Amino acid sequence: MRMNIGIVGLPNVGKSTIFNALTQTAKAEVANYPFCTIDPNVGIVNVPDDRVYKIAELERSKKVTPATIEFVDIAGLVKGASKGEGLGNQFLSHIRQVAAIAHVIRCFEDPNIVHVEGSINPVRDAEIIEIELIMADLQTVEKRLERTFKIAKSGNKEAKKELETLEKAKAILENLQSIRINLDKFTKDEVKFLEKTLFLLTLKPLMYIANVSEDDLPDGKDNPYVKALKNKAEKEGSPVVVLCGKIEEEIIELPKEERKEFLEALGLDEPGLNKMIKVGYKLLDLITFFTAGPKEARAWTIKKGTKAQQAAGEIHSDIEKGFIAAEVISYKKYIEIGSFQKAKELGAVRLEGRDYIVQDGDIIYFRFNI
Repeated sequence: MRMNIGIVGLPNVGKSTIFNALTQTAKAEVANYPFCTIDPNVGIVNVPDDRVYKIAELERSKKVTPATIEFVDIAGLVKGASKGEGLGNQFLSHIRQVAAIAHVIRCFEDPNIVHVEGSINPVRDAEIIEIELIMADLQTVEKRLERTFKIAKSGNKEAKKELETLEKAKAILENLQSIRINLDKFTKDEVKFLEKTLFLLTLKPLMYIANVSEDDLPDGKDNPYVKALKNKAEKEGSPVVVLCGKIEEEIIELPKEERKEFLEALGLDEPGLNKMIKVGYKLLDLITFFTAGPKEARAWTIKKGTKAQQAAGEIHSDIEKGFIAAEVISYKKYIEIGSFQKAKELGAVRLEGRDYIVQDGDIIYFRFNI
């Protein structure tokens, strides 16, 4: 399945630097002026997960294929984007196409890097983009309301239901609040309508990326900007990842054998980007299952709650159509035993049907008939 996260933020907050480090490329031009990024850059990134490599080692697989996540570097935003200011229209159209948002916030001082607003203020910066997304959603809802109101006047029951949903959404947006933090006011069907039909921006899952200086690593706990951002995020229920974009770029330029020592010197157990990817994975409510054999050990990405037959479809549509059963073992049990074949011999592999809910870490062999 495809999943993607849009990296957004004001100009000069470090979006492209972080994107370059994520993708280990120089595809995104980095420069000290607004609107450097116009067309979105797209990068496919491996999800850091040691389990697939351990499985490959035990199964002696010739090839290892980790799960991936797609990041999109979207143009910097300024006030008035919802009215077409700057690259507003392009920004909004690009963000509609991503599944979640990673909002990069500058939490460091540097006189050599201009700030579009003239000063460092993470909460203000977060609210600038938040309000632009809210205003864009309000325009979308109001347009739909005009159309739906006319249909509802004729007595159409579905239109009347839709009208109620739209009125609720409008009231929230007019109060300058996102739909995301007001989900309890809507039914599941209403949320689905707002997401799948209206593609509302403030409904998308969001995480904040606090871009700090090297001195504020590992966690930015003494940085007042990070504290302010975390207070805001906590009220919204949004996660915050603290990292230093400049350091992340330096890490990926090092030989792999030197990275661990470099991270330890900074007080880090892993790169900040790994945390960003993992939080993004969780934000999208995703889990991983594995397939393994002598040819390949592979990690597959599915939505939490996916049934076995649908999970089989991630591998190939023919396997889903011809699904018979799934041979399943948990990763923990698999590691205890040491191989899939040995687990079968010991009776530790379960046989599950099409309605089995796949769990994170399941290692599965699908039986199917074409």
